[in-house]
Amino acid sequence: MPTNELLSETKKRMQQSVEALVRDLATMRTGRASLAMLDAIRVDYYGTPTPLNQVGNLAVPDPTLITLQPWDPTSLPAIEKAIRSSDLDLNPQNDGKIIRIPVPPLTEERRKMLVKHAHKQAEEGRVAIRNIRRDANDELKKLLKEHELGEDDERHALAEVQKLTDQHIEEINEGLKKKEAEIMEV
Repeated sequence: MPTNELLSETKKRMQQSVEALVRDLATMRTGRASLAMLDAIRVDYYGTPTPLNQVGNLAVPDPTLITLQPWDPTSLPAIEKAIRSSDLDLNPQNDGKIIRIPVPPLTEERRKMLVKHAHKQAEEGRVAIRNIRRDANDELKKLLKEHELGEDDERHALAEVQKLTDQHIEEINEGLKKKEAEIMEV
């Protein structure tokens, strides 16, 4: 039956949207050090934009510090520059062998800005879910029009798509609530 395939594909796409949002939220800086917040930073490593975790060993020795020991010490200036130019407001310290990245506590203004950004990302996630719902509903209407699906089956499938939509939007809201609490925690 085509509706089962459509519903499972819809569920898979919605889950991927939620997972993408969770990854995006994890990269947001909170008051405590996390390696995930450096995921978006790319270093010009021999002419190739390379993620930080591929140019050296990253560690979090305490909640307010991240260390990066590059495999190639000549790349220290490029790594330092990439971290400084990111939008994370971090100030790396280079001692010639290792880069220490202190994670300062967030100001109230910065916390509010981050929460606003998190809300924007969550709304983009909700819009993506609703677009997936619209695609699934359009496909169901097309199947009904082509007489591959009865009206009762279509109504049941539309209700199932709405249930999936509500479930995934609730997951987004939960993730946002957790991130907001994490950001506002002093």
